[in-house]
Amino acid sequence: MVSPYGVGLSALEDGMMAGRCCLTPAADLYPGFRGTVAQAAALQPLAAGPHYSRTDRLAMLAARDAVGDLAGSSLLRKSGIVMASTVAGLSEIDPEIAKGPAEWYRHGGLARAASYSVSRVAASVAEHLEIQGPACAVSVACASGAMAIALAANMLLDDAAPMMLAGGSDALCPFTLSGFNSLQALDAEPCRPFDQNRKGLNIGEGAAALLLETLDHAMRRGAPILAVLRGWAMSNDASHPTAPHKDGAGLAACIGSALRMAACSVDEVGYVNAHGTGTPLNDIAETHAYENAFAQRQRPIPVSSTKSYFGHCLGAAGALEAAITILALRNGALFPTLRLSDPIASERVDWLHGELRREPLPVVMSVSAGFGGSNAALVFAEMRP
Repeated sequence: MVSPYGVGLSALEDGMMAGRCCLTPAADLYPGFRGTVAQAAALQPLAAGPHYSRTDRLAMLAARDAVGDLAGSSLLRKSGIVMASTVAGLSEIDPEIAKGPAEWYRHGGLARAASYSVSRVAASVAEHLEIQGPACAVSVACASGAMAIALAANMLLDDAAPMMLAGGSDALCPFTLSGFNSLQALDAEPCRPFDQNRKGLNIGEGAAALLLETLDHAMRRGAPILAVLRGWAMSNDASHPTAPHKDGAGLAACIGSALRMAACSVDEVGYVNAHGTGTPLNDIAETHAYENAFAQRQRPIPVSSTKSYFGHCLGAAGALEAAITILALRNGALFPTLRLSDPIASERVDWLHGELRREPLPVVMSVSAGFGGSNAALVFAEMRP
């Protein structure tokens, strides 16, 4: 993990369990708050060799953290990688390009152009770790990180590689902030997902990489197992370029598909880490999705948005939130949505807010959605004896 909390899973765990908000006031371009990775020293050694964008280097650092002692092994070299991004090398564009594009490219911009492609992020990680198996890039807006994990899981079942490194990475950049600002989707204050008075999202940055393998393979090599991915699903609303389906029908169907694959009933799910951006359209559509998907549940489904802690990390969001969902599973922790004081009215959703709640969580779910109607749902369970 590389998050505004620091490098590594323990830094993410400590920050989340403490309920610490990492959103800080933005100092340039637009008013508002952002979640920023401050570990410049950790990223610097990765700047040697071919030009790597900040998004590349965040991904490389997260991947190196994920593989640990497997770095350089023949097993890792035979493995594959699926890495998601929406920003990729666009993080290297600065406002100076608008003044004189030709001069900007002549003075170093041309070298950066090679990093613009989203496929460059996966290639950079493969180069860094000498991974020689299948390498894929995913860019389906804000569901990208979760879809990378789902795609990697499918590739494992197809015997494409003995292990798959999957996740996402995105860095803050003026291009992204300009786009969300033009959509009037940014909140000038720390975001308040699922609140009646929500005004928009905050942008964050980070990267996450998860090492996936079949349960049999993991047990044979004595790997430490953090959680079992029991089910997953991907879908698309085919409804609107930027707005979600107003009834959340596509997301509800995606959740149902993931639960069927996991062979889980709606009552077994103890917690949902929502997409929860804090925008007026997303949060109400997502509410409808949970009401529909968990309509047969005996009690309201506990739901929160952890974007309230460090912002929306775009292509990395689904992967980071998958890790947070695993932390919830392992700690029996239902993370509250920060600053949620007046939740959207719903009889079927238990909006988590206030203090951290603790209870056993045998099954948890992470849900992601994105522009273009992209949806993904991941179901994690504890390791059974």
